[in-house]
Amino acid sequence: QVQLVESGGGLVQAGGSLTLSCAASGSIFRINTMGWYRQAPGKQRELVATITSGGSTNYADSVKGRCTISRDNAKNTVYLQMNSLKPEDTAVYYCKVLILSPTVVAYWGQGTQVTVSS
Repeated sequence: QVQLVESGGGLVQAGGSLTLSCAASGSIFRINTMGWYRQAPGKQRELVATITSGGSTNYADSVKGRCTISRDNAKNTVYLQMNSLKPEDTAVYYCKVLILSPTVVAYWGQGTQVTVSS
């Protein structure tokens, strides 16, 4: 079994910064792509950013230039550094991790609330 523990959410003023982290633990053979998604009230869950095992990154247009995704393979942890936050960034942020064990299985974190006040 695999567990994902997210942390780092909170309340911040517009223009501020937050760093989210998501640590995977348990029966892990190999972690493939790691990513962050978000879901605002009344909206569908959407991609924020992903990072492959090789370090290639992909960002939603809405966060390009403001967010940086990174990973620490030794710690099985993915991070999302968010700068210049806007009220429209308010959402529950979820990490998603693709783990090979032995087939590829997607795991989701429990979600962490990010609230940006204007």
